[in-house]
Amino acid sequence: MISLVALVALVIAFSFGMGAIPWLMMSEILPVSIRSLGGSFATLAAWLTSFAITMTANLMLTWSVGGTFLSYMIVSAFTLVFVILWVPETKGRTLEEIQWSFR
Repeated sequence: MISLVALVALVIAFSFGMGAIPWLMMSEILPVSIRSLGGSFATLAAWLTSFAITMTANLMLTWSVGGTFLSYMIVSAFTLVFVILWVPETKGRTLEEIQWSFR
């Protein structure tokens, strides 16, 4: 029962946190002229990442249960650092101000 509750908590936390980053970035940061291409790329990246995790999980779990979750934790930590350092805050800013911050 603890594993089930932890799994549900993980899915909820991921959906409110890192899972939403590609969808938010493509709708707020990309200019209208390339939004469809950027949205397609963000969707492709999100689904390919999910596919890679799904395909490697069983193989890695047979290797080491602790090592599997440690590996995923390290990747998540790097993702968090990436978001903190390079994803700009968009609250109260216009699209032009956001684009200027990338220059």
